[in-house]
Amino acid sequence: MNPSKDSIKITNSPSKCAGLLSLAFLAVGGLGAQAPQIPASVSTPVGPTAQSFQGSVPTGEAAAQAIDLSLDDAIQRGLKTNLGVILSGTQTLAARGERLSELQALLPDAEFKAQETLTQVDLPAEGLRVPGFPTILGPFGFTDVRASLSWSLVDVASLRSYLAAKHNFAAAQLSAQDARDLVVLTVGNAYLLAVADETEVSSVEAQVSTAKVSLDQAVANHNAGTAPELDELRAKVDYQSLEQQLIAARNSLEKDKLALARTIGLPLEQLFTLADKAPYAAFDQIDVDAAIREAHANRKDLAALLEQTKAAEQQRKAATADRLPTFTFNGDYGDIGVTLAHSHGTGDATGTISAPLFREYGLRGEAEAAQAQLDTARAQSSDKGAQVDADVRDALLDILAAQKQVEVAQSSVALASEELKEAQERYANGVSDNLAVSQAQQSVAQADDQYVASLYRHNMAKLSLARALGAGASYKTYLGGK
Repeated sequence: MNPSKDSIKITNSPSKCAGLLSLAFLAVGGLGAQAPQIPASVSTPVGPTAQSFQGSVPTGEAAAQAIDLSLDDAIQRGLKTNLGVILSGTQTLAARGERLSELQALLPDAEFKAQETLTQVDLPAEGLRVPGFPTILGPFGFTDVRASLSWSLVDVASLRSYLAAKHNFAAAQLSAQDARDLVVLTVGNAYLLAVADETEVSSVEAQVSTAKVSLDQAVANHNAGTAPELDELRAKVDYQSLEQQLIAARNSLEKDKLALARTIGLPLEQLFTLADKAPYAAFDQIDVDAAIREAHANRKDLAALLEQTKAAEQQRKAATADRLPTFTFNGDYGDIGVTLAHSHGTGDATGTISAPLFREYGLRGEAEAAQAQLDTARAQSSDKGAQVDADVRDALLDILAAQKQVEVAQSSVALASEELKEAQERYANGVSDNLAVSQAQQSVAQADDQYVASLYRHNMAKLSLARALGAGASYKTYLGGK
């Protein structure tokens, strides 16, 4: 393999896609902010999980011809159809609905009613029998047109609950934005895996071609009586072993392309080619402290947790406010009469002050539950702040380590290729048997694997850094070696 090729590779494990996707989430702190806390009485959609970001809602019909799919195209598709983004959107709608419901409790409730009544009474049926008095009264009726108003003018607990719902809605919006960064990371990882497999296929194909040349040479030498049969058997074993690796590599490529299609909503029967390769670009050193400050300012999952903490604070205050008296106004005004032409205006107004007298255990229980939720939110926010620091430092360490591995692997590929060339020349000239050729071929294969694996880790670490800094939308800058 030529070390200057802009391609990447990761190990040939059949389950590497799912494993590395999971590791990618673990490397950047999981799913970020938790879903907003909405009361249990409200039925809410299921929020996204790590597995959700590996799925999508397929759209469109498969074209007859294969399409070229670039990394940017894949990410844009993922931002529209990835299941994690869609579920984050439904969570945001649920939080918005809860905010509107809490707002209504602070606003007046006005209603209009028009009533037309017609009545006829059978007095004996009602138990009234008066001699000389009519047994049937009516029919008679009246018309009533009325507007009513009910308004809790002083209700501190409802105000605090509304403020909590408002912060939960803000947290849901931030979580939805954070989900987009996770889609960039997930789709980018899936795309890099597919590119890695594609590179592996090309590498193994080249190794199979080289092994075929060595096999033909060993057969010819054996037939000519200049080499033992052992050389031919050894060459056949090497050739067939590489053919097995090629079958596994092609299967891994197809499976990872299916996984990529799943993350971006592409019909699974749609054929596509990977238009982009992952280049190697050395990453410039950056100020760690400045990067951490940038992450704290930009990470949407951290900001969402802070909003949830504010919501928990308001819920705690709402639990305390339940002890306060409330003032409610109820009133109505309308016309009532035999007909609208023969009617008269009537109305009433009532002001009610109410306060709890014997609800101590209930109020105390609500306060303790709200305090526990607040303590939990504060602990999670503190932990998330430390996690953001760790995400940035981990990504930078991974980048530096992978960068050094790439440089060493490039040298190893060049040395292994030269070793194979010399071993082939020595065998062709009859100086040695083909054992050295077989060993050199294995060294080339190992060096190729090390090179592409380190290049994959390097580019994935740069994607993780973009995520850790809350700059997922700027992934191109980091892949290019900021």
